Amino acid sequence: MRVVLAGTRGFGAHYLDRLRRLTGVVELVGVCDTSPPGPGALDGLGEPEFSTDLASLVKRTGAEIVILATPIPTHAELTLSALGAGAHVLVEKPTAATLADFDRMERAAAEAGLACQVGFQSLGSAAIPAVRELVASGVIGRVTGIGVAGSWPRPASYFTRSAWSGRRRLDGVDVVDGVLTNPFAHAVATALAVAGAEERDAVVSVETELFHANAIESDDTSAIRVTTAGGPPIVAAATLCAAERDEPYVVVHGERGRIRLTYTMDEVQVNDEPVRRFPRTDLLVNLVEHIRSGAALLVPIARTGAFMRVMEAIRVAPDPLPISAAHQDRSGDGVVLPGIAEVVETCAERLALFSELGVGWAVPLVAAGEVVAEYVTRPDLPLTESPRPYLHPVRTLGGTVVTEVRPDDHPHHLGAGVAVTDLGGRNFWGGRTYVRDHGPAWLDDHGTQRHVAFTGRDGSGFTETLLWQRPGEDPLVSEERVVRARALSRGWALRFAFTLRNLTGGPLTVRSSATKGRAGAGYGGFFWRAPAGSPELRVFTASAEGEQEVHGSRAPWLALSSQAWTLVFAQEDDPWFVRVAEYPGVGTALAWDTPLTFEDVLAREVTVLVADGRLSAGEVAALVAEATG
Repeated sequence: MRVVLAGTRGFGAHYLDRLRRLTGVVELVGVCDTSPPGPGALDGLGEPEFSTDLASLVKRTGAEIVILATPIPTHAELTLSALGAGAHVLVEKPTAATLADFDRMERAAAEAGLACQVGFQSLGSAAIPAVRELVASGVIGRVTGIGVAGSWPRPASYFTRSAWSGRRRLDGVDVVDGVLTNPFAHAVATALAVAGAEERDAVVSVETELFHANAIESDDTSAIRVTTAGGPPIVAAATLCAAERDEPYVVVHGERGRIRLTYTMDEVQVNDEPVRRFPRTDLLVNLVEHIRSGAALLVPIARTGAFMRVMEAIRVAPDPLPISAAHQDRSGDGVVLPGIAEVVETCAERLALFSELGVGWAVPLVAAGEVVAEYVTRPDLPLTESPRPYLHPVRTLGGTVVTEVRPDDHPHHLGAGVAVTDLGGRNFWGGRTYVRDHGPAWLDDHGTQRHVAFTGRDGSGFTETLLWQRPGEDPLVSEERVVRARALSRGWALRFAFTLRNLTGGPLTVRSSATKGRAGAGYGGFFWRAPAGSPELRVFTASAEGEQEVHGSRAPWLALSSQAWTLVFAQEDDPWFVRVAEYPGVGTALAWDTPLTFEDVLAREVTVLVADGRLSAGEVAALVAEATG
């Protein structure tokens, strides 16, 4: 059967090797590329005609099949060109750069009455129907979810091998080259096939967490959650920043066990039983048999519709977020994220996204092109520390860290966030609870702030929903938290707003230790723990200076500065809580000396300015005006 190959470099070289192995089944009669193949590229393949015009080449050679091994953005137009010239098509994965292009390709194939097979080689494996039969037999019980894990290293040259490598767009054209849309596209497609969710309408929604450690536009480390129509959720996590190569796999979780499919090796394992290996059909051979004898296509374009829904979700998602250099190892040829393989596997095991594991770099805040803060959603902490989401590390634009977590003097101090000593009789601050006429005591009263979901998120920040509750009890409040970062003329500004909605059906009271008899201990609200050991700390407002004068005062702004950094806090609702001598910390006091009761909603907002160096009162006032004006 006469074949034309479009694209002879990169992955096209693999097709040339396959064509050599299939001599007698197919004949390469033409090659199409932007320039002729290099010396020796066509050895053993006769003398195929070369052309830069695919349609005319197909017509002159009478080719029945066109293989497309070209850059992602070219797939649609070249497929339409080949179909228009009367040839069947085998297009390399991913099918297309956009869902609209996929629709055009599918429609054109149907109208031409020609086959369009997509080069997801793993879908030619007999292992996939075998896994589906195992699931249907009930060997692992009801399926609860499907996980995908893939960890490969890539040298720096991988991202510069072509003009479109590592790009989401090029010259205004969608490319969508990313870890899950290109190198691990097979992983996603295989998971969808195992789930029986392959047609276009099988995907209901896709959550994306896209990141890059390399200096690229696209993602090299990402996780997604795919919700399917009536099927199990799929969580896929992958990275190109691993220290070494691990074979990627799909794991089907059931109520009574699990099935692991190592799709690159066509191997299936049920629980701890022996591994079984299955055969795989070459998709080019399958296409030939389809044309000759009507054999069913293994990967017709329609079978990739669900994958294209995932591809589209990644295409339109916010641009990938950077992973701070503090988490990277650049000592070799290629960026390595230490421990990333374990993180990726944990995503597949727990069916969780990076942010849901509490990985700090998974929720970065970016200002002036720098990662200035990271947000931990689910810290692994004892209940006595009232586990809650927090910002840490927070950095100046110069890279100086200005928060501290779990210091020896107060292990329940967690960077920057919200903490209340007593909400409805529950301790959401951590540590001991102050008891009137007794003093601090260890009580079994600690609550948690549980991350529920991000309802909006990009590089500048996020909107988050949380529930405040003691484990085993009904939530007391739901919270909407809005956190945003933006650059200023000097430093950057953090906007931190939180709205608590009373869920109890009755009045809810906020108390501090001061309201129970401990004078001056009115802490509870927004709280920022600064680094211990900062030299020559100074705290001041526009009209007062020093801890004794500022503590408990009301002022539009308060500054805490050291030789290396200045933090400016701005809000007008509550008194300031300040510590300098004992430890460096600043917060708002929701219940300074009187309990605060609310029926429905309690809302507060604080702006924090973060700058390198020590700022004067005049400089602070000017910066506050810029940030809040």
